[in-house]
Amino acid sequence: MRPQGVGLVALPLLGPTLVWLLTHQQMSRWCDHLRKPPWYPSHRVLLLVWTAIYSVTGYASYLVWKDLGGGFGWPLALPLGLYATQLAVSWTVLILVFAVHSLGLALLHLLLLFGLVVSMALIWHPINKLAALLLLPYLAWLTVTASVTYRLWTDSLCPGHQPRLTGEKSD
Repeated sequence: MRPQGVGLVALPLLGPTLVWLLTHQQMSRWCDHLRKPPWYPSHRVLLLVWTAIYSVTGYASYLVWKDLGGGFGWPLALPLGLYATQLAVSWTVLILVFAVHSLGLALLHLLLLFGLVVSMALIWHPINKLAALLLLPYLAWLTVTASVTYRLWTDSLCPGHQPRLTGEKSD
């Protein structure tokens, strides 16, 4: 892999790292107070899966970049422009959840992100089939993430009228 490949694999991790550095203290306090569904993944699972997804997507972008000749020419504008856009939207979701605590806006951005990743897969497929296939786990994870965010958002709208989870004590 060329040095540019290492950069493209590492680039997606920049946003989550910055968000964590800026919000990790308030993040844990806020996350601990959320009423999570029983199928909510642990923080470690979330961290591991997102790190893998971001790295694999970065590698897929490298494959597209390499197959289109590298550099910064016009053939790269649409495929990598979509990639840059989805990266910005993905980082925005992190900010909306962990800094702004706006689950409803985060959910809307997750739906936009899903559409962007589908678009990337469709555009990347003729360029590099492996790169397009590497986006499938991302789409699956976005489905999980959107469902968790939806559940957290709906539970936060009217917390006093939510059904009790199994094993939860009543007041």
